[in-house]
Amino acid sequence: MNNLTYEKVHHRFKLNGFNLDREDLCRVAYSFIKEGDDFEKPVGNFILDWFDDKNYIDMNSSGSTGIPKIIRVEKQAMVNSALATGDFFELSPGDKVLNCLPVKYVAGKMMFVRGFILGLDMDFVAPSSNPLKNNEKRYAFSAMVPLQAQHSLKELHNIKKLIVGGAKINAVLENELLKLPTQSFETYGMTETVSHIAAKKVGAPVFTVLPNTTISKDERNCLVIQAPNITNEPIVTNDLVDIISQTEFIWKGRIDNVINSGGIKLIPEQIEDKLLKLIDRRFFVAGITDADLGEKLVLIIEGESYALPEGIFNHLDKYERPKDVQFIKNFKETGNGKVIRKDSLN
Repeated sequence: MNNLTYEKVHHRFKLNGFNLDREDLCRVAYSFIKEGDDFEKPVGNFILDWFDDKNYIDMNSSGSTGIPKIIRVEKQAMVNSALATGDFFELSPGDKVLNCLPVKYVAGKMMFVRGFILGLDMDFVAPSSNPLKNNEKRYAFSAMVPLQAQHSLKELHNIKKLIVGGAKINAVLENELLKLPTQSFETYGMTETVSHIAAKKVGAPVFTVLPNTTISKDERNCLVIQAPNITNEPIVTNDLVDIISQTEFIWKGRIDNVINSGGIKLIPEQIEDKLLKLIDRRFFVAGITDADLGEKLVLIIEGESYALPEGIFNHLDKYERPKDVQFIKNFKETGNGKVIRKDSLN
């Protein structure tokens, strides 16, 4: 299958029930741009970009960990990523899949590329918080962000394999997903890696990388990705990890978020995991400047202030207990719903 290129569309590919080849897709693209709904216009632009004479596509990063930037991605790298996903999740030509992600970002684009290359029968619907509402169809595969999965719990039994990415799955959602017959996976990736390069079954601690990818860590204990089919250069991330093997790792948190409080280094994501079942709103912990400690650990909760239950921090280690609780009316977030911690705090 590795001789597949971006110029070809698999003869089994379908979009919303119609068998479409390259020329058909370009006609659909023009009609999306001219007469389509707001969510269809970016699809039209992407299809025309995919079939133009350039061998790359420029994409926006989400901006959750910094200023959004334009990243140039080789189309053949996107094909290779689609093939790796097909291998990892055992997708076959003709499999029915649901694409409910905005095509502005890499994840939504990659669902289309998987369709073109693997010959999938794809339903594309408007991105919404509950994309399965009033839809009784059965799907072999779909991709969602955590918010969509949370709002689709009653309907998710109609999806055989679900990948959830874009933000971390919290403990509450994880417990709900584990009750379902759906095989749910949390994915790890970024725009630079052309969507995900690793996945783990929901509830499992260890991520396994997709085919043709290996990993190591640098002197900061951050993940380094070698994916020669995606990019020639190693990708050095800011994600703190424990390496289990060349193909397996445990994600701990982001080095940019680490708090140095009185000489003790605290990883916010690990503290947040321990609080997830106790706070029913969006929240995060962060360090703010403090004369004595250098940085003081604070808990930031979205919405109107309220009294937290007595003893809510009792199960946390001594240094993990927030020194203060603050409320912010609305968190700042990216277009695809990721909380931007620094901007929210400011």
